[in-house]
This record gives sequence, C-alpha cells and structure tokens, in this order.
Amino acid sequence: MDLKQIEIQALEEIEKINNPEELEKFKIKYLGRKGELTAVLRSLKDLPLDERKKHGQEANKFRSELEELIKQKQEELSAQGLAYRQAGGSRLAGQTTQLDITAPGMILPHGHLHPLTQVLRQAEEIFGSMGFEVVEGPDIETEYYNFDALNFPKDHPARDAWDTFWLKSDKLLLRTHTSPMQIRYMEKNNPPLRIIVPGRTFRYEATDASHSHTFYQLEGLMVGKDISVANFKAVIEEFLKKLFKQNLEVRLRPSYFPFVEPGFEVDVKGGKFKNWLEIMGAGMVHPNVFNAVGYNPSDWQGFAFGMGLDRIAMLKYGIDDIRLFYSGDLRFLKQF
Repeated sequence: MDLKQIEIQALEEIEKINNPEELEKFKIKYLGRKGELTAVLRSLKDLPLDERKKHGQEANKFRSELEELIKQKQEELSAQGLAYRQAGGSRLAGQTTQLDITAPGMILPHGHLHPLTQVLRQAEEIFGSMGFEVVEGPDIETEYYNFDALNFPKDHPARDAWDTFWLKSDKLLLRTHTSPMQIRYMEKNNPPLRIIVPGRTFRYEATDASHSHTFYQLEGLMVGKDISVANFKAVIEEFLKKLFKQNLEVRLRPSYFPFVEPGFEVDVKGGKFKNWLEIMGAGMVHPNVFNAVGYNPSDWQGFAFGMGLDRIAMLKYGIDDIRLFYSGDLRFLKQF
C-alpha cells in the first residue's frame, strides 16, 4: 500500500474511534514497530536519492500529523470520560483507564444456589406436591426432645459424648438428627398430618470423604388412621423417581431405630445405581413416641424417615467427597 492510500485510510479510521482501546490498536497499526507507516519509512532506503528525499519528507510530515491527531483524540476521549464522571459516573480509586460512555454495559456475574440448597428445594417441591408441609426446628435441643421422647434408652450409645456435642448448659446439646421436630410438632398439632423437616445436624465424629461433623438431614413424618408401610414405600418411590428423574427399584431391609417399630433401611437400585445402595432409614412410628405426645397408639399410626441431604446430593451429582460442599471452592461450586 502506498503512502497516499495509507493516509486516506488512516484519516477515515481515526474519525470513527470512540474509546481508548480502539485508539491504542490504531496507533499500533500505523506507528508500531510493524505498523504500516513505519514500513513505508523503512522502505525509503531502497529508493533512489531524489525519490528518497521527496517521499521521506512526505512520510515524515504525515507521521507528525498522525501523532498530533492521535494526541487530539486522546484528549477528546479523556474529556468525555471526565464529563461522564462529573455527571454521576463512578471510578475506582487509583484507576487511570478512561471510561467509554458509548460502550455497552458490562454483564455482571450472577451468583447461584449452593448444590445442597438446590437439592433441598427440589425435595421440598416434590414432597409439597404430595401434601407435606415444611417445618423447621432449633439447632440447639434438649436431651428430652433429642433422646427421651424418641424412645432412646438411657444407656443407648448415641448419648455418649463420642456421638453428641453436649453444651455446658444443663441437658442441652446440638441436635444429632432432625427427629426432635417429630415430637415438637405432634405436641402442638392434631393428626392426621404429614411434614418434612430439613435442617443441620451435628455429630461428634471425625471428618473424612463420607463423614462430617455438620451435615444436613431431611426428616419426614406422616400420621393417620390407616397409614402403612405400603404408603411409605409409595411416597419414597415417587420422591426418588422425581429427584433422580428415573424409575428406581426400592427395597426395605429390617433395621433398628429406637423411635420406630418395625424399622428398616431403604435401598435403591436401577439406572446409574447398578447395585443395591442404602439411601435412608425409616420405619413405623413407635407407640412410645405417640404416648410421649399424647396420641393414642390404638387410634393413630404413621411412618417416619430420615435421609442425609448431603448423601442424596452426592448420589445425584456423582460427588465422592462430602467435604467439597463446605470447602467454599468456587471451582467446585460453579459446576452446579
């Protein structure tokens, strides 16, 4: 490209520049080490002496003119930025980059819900569609609600300090499960009823990939005249189907929990779960629990269940370390 063409093109381009970034690119394009005008100046050495003088004067003259135009454009853009700030625009302390008032607004990054919160809200929505009410309870509990009213024997190992965070106040502790809300709710409400209780629970145990001293549970309770194990199985199958978006086979294995009789572990299989996998504990509410809240066990029956929300989220998202939920690592959290 000859000097005249470069001059015409450069003058057209500089008129259209409206921010410092574009001006810097323009300066590099024409006056940089590999710029178009710089290339013309370097090529002069190959011309005859007479032509070298003539074209050299023209090229240097245009270079000076271009440098002056760039300086004027810088001042123009700076004045625009100052006017913007004086009109109410803001600038970070110490920032020297001028603002481009014609540039489109920047889209700020949006936060999003923690994966445990996402799973909790999905669970609440699913159980809500089946008529369950969401209730919450205190993190600090009494020994009565956490153990006694739930039919825990006085010598039950769960009362031992290795499992429970006891507080210095008399008979107070950090709840080891969300089951105390079964008692608190039934004391103040008449059956029939169906509730779920999400919340944090605390266990005095070592932390590893599958255990944490603080974790989330989801308690469930349904009481009525003719509630049976079959009702429980139907509810849980519907919950798992909607949460994992696939049909899963459910089986119940006999197990022991002080506040239910009979008690059972709930296993699932199917889809991505190739083998039977334990997912929660459950059972029919023990008559002693009904007696503790003033319900007549001859008139009412029901089921209760409890699941670790952290474990459910790990299964849903394929996470192999519970500690990731509480790490605060954005590389992990941004995946959800």
